[in-house]
Order: sequence, then C-alpha cells, then structure tokens
Amino acid sequence: LPAEAVERIGTYIRGHWGIENRLHWHLDVTFREDHCRARKACAAQNLNTIRKLALAIVSQRKDKLSIRKRLFTAALNIDYPKELLKFDVVVL
Repeated sequence: LPAEAVERIGTYIRGHWGIENRLHWHLDVTFREDHCRARKACAAQNLNTIRKLALAIVSQRKDKLSIRKRLFTAALNIDYPKELLKFDVVVL
C-alpha cells in the first residue's frame, strides 16, 4: 500500500478507537459496567442498551453537573427526568 493510504487507514482507526474508548470509559466509570454480573440470556446486552440510552439522554443537557451527578439528581428528583426528556407527564 502507498504511504498515504496507510496514514489514512491509521487515522481512521485511531479516530474510531477514540470514540469507542470515550464511550466505554463513561459506561465503566459512571455505571460500573465492568462490575456487572448479568450473565443470563440477553440481560447483559439489554442492560448495556439501557445504559447507553441513559447516557445519551443525560449527556444532551449542558450544565455544570457531571454525568454521575445528573443521574443521581434524576434518581432523587422526579421533575429532573422530565426536564431531561423535555415533556410533561399528565397524572390522571
């Protein structure tokens, strides 16, 4: 392969791994995903999907709180998840 093609491939691979590493770091640090003991059927994959969805929702909000603190706030304050999702829930 020509040198410029090798450089282009290397740049692409490093960019891909940068994105992957950043995502997995958040999943591991914020959700302690490496310590998850889910092993039955599709449980691990389902939990991973839920964690990624929660991370995507919480990451959209741009404030001074860390992602972990935003998740903690969402767990304690019923109105905070509504703010994150930007819709009102009607209680009947």
